[in-house]
Amino acid sequence: MPWLCFLLASMAVQAPPPPPKPLRFDLATLPAARDSFVFYLNGEERGQAVWQYEIRGDRLVFTATSELRPADAESLQVVMDRRTGAPLSSFHRIAVFNPQSDTVLMEHDLTVRQGRVEGTQRVGRRDGQVTTRPVRTPLPAGVVWSDYSLLAAPAVLAAPGDAVRGRAYSEFGDSLTTLNLVAEAPATITVPAGTFETMPLRSPIVRLYVTRSVPRRVVKGESLDGIFRFELVTH
Repeated sequence: MPWLCFLLASMAVQAPPPPPKPLRFDLATLPAARDSFVFYLNGEERGQAVWQYEIRGDRLVFTATSELRPADAESLQVVMDRRTGAPLSSFHRIAVFNPQSDTVLMEHDLTVRQGRVEGTQRVGRRDGQVTTRPVRTPLPAGVVWSDYSLLAAPAVLAAPGDAVRGRAYSEFGDSLTTLNLVAEAPATITVPAGTFETMPLRSPIVRLYVTRSVPRRVVKGESLDGIFRFELVTH
C-alpha cells in the first residue's frame, strides 16, 4: 500500500476515551524546511522521502516525493492558508509497480473554490485505460484535507493526555471523514538526524513523534504493529 495513503487512512479511525477536544492546527508554527526520511519495512531499509515546506506570503506549500521499493512512487503538493488553516489545493500522484495489482496510477488534482472542492480524480489500469472523474463536492467551514494529520502533525494544538477529533475531506475518497489523535507523554527519540524531545501523536494504527519546540517537525513515524517505520535523516 502506498505509504502516505496508509498513514493518512489510519488517522480516520475511531479513537478511544478520553472525550475528544476539537482538532485544530496552527500552521503559522511550521517553518520553511527541507527534511529527508528513510523508510523501513520489517526492519529492512526500503525507501526514502523528501518533505519540503515553503512559505509564500500567507500560504504554506508542502511538497513530498517518495519511493517505497519495489512497488510505489509518490508525489504530493498541498497548499494551505497559514493564517486560517484552510485547505487551498492538493495534488497527489501515486505510481504503482506491483505485478499483483491491476491499478498502476492513482491521482487527484483538487482546488477549493467558493466552499467546494473542485477538480479531477484519475485511475490508470495495467491495460492502459485511464478513468477520469470530475470532483465537485461541498466543503463545510473548518474541514481540512485528510493529509493534515501527517504533514501538519507538528502544528496540532494539543497537550499530552489530550484526545482530539475533527472533520476532514478524504482526497481520494471524495468524502468527509473524521481524524482522531491522542497526544501521549513526552518522549526522547534518537534517529539518524539526532536526538529530539517529542510529543507522540497516536492513532489506533500509527504513532508520529513530533517536536514541540522551534523548529517543529515530524522526526519519526511507526505503525503500531511494528512492521513499518520512517525516521528523519537530514534537516
